[in-house]
Amino acid sequence: MTKLPRISDAEWEVMNVVWDDAPVLAADVAARLADAKDWSEATVKTLLGRLVRKGALAYTVDGRRYVYRAKVTRRRCVRAESRSFVERVLGGQRSRLLVHMVEETPLSAGEIDELRRLLDEKEAS
Repeated sequence: MTKLPRISDAEWEVMNVVWDDAPVLAADVAARLADAKDWSEATVKTLLGRLVRKGALAYTVDGRRYVYRAKVTRRRCVRAESRSFVERVLGGQRSRLLVHMVEETPLSAGEIDELRRLLDEKEAS
């Protein structure tokens, strides 16, 4: 399995747009991020270029337009980032993350039931 590239916070913003909308034009990525991040099209193109060099994105040329798609899945990137976070912040103890999230997150009765169901399934397996 190929090694996943390290993705910066700004690059995550771009990747999320590509994952949501691929195949997507650079101008469309810039338009989606312009209001939320106040980034220029040049900034977005710089980030797209970095992600291509890192191997996270690929592009095709359609006339004068560059069309981007992800070369790595969101799921794999989230999994890798989660593992890295747990290692760095919680010393690798995944259960500490779960406990923290349950303690700090307002949960509806339905969400609590879902968590109970998941824990029961986990315990039974």
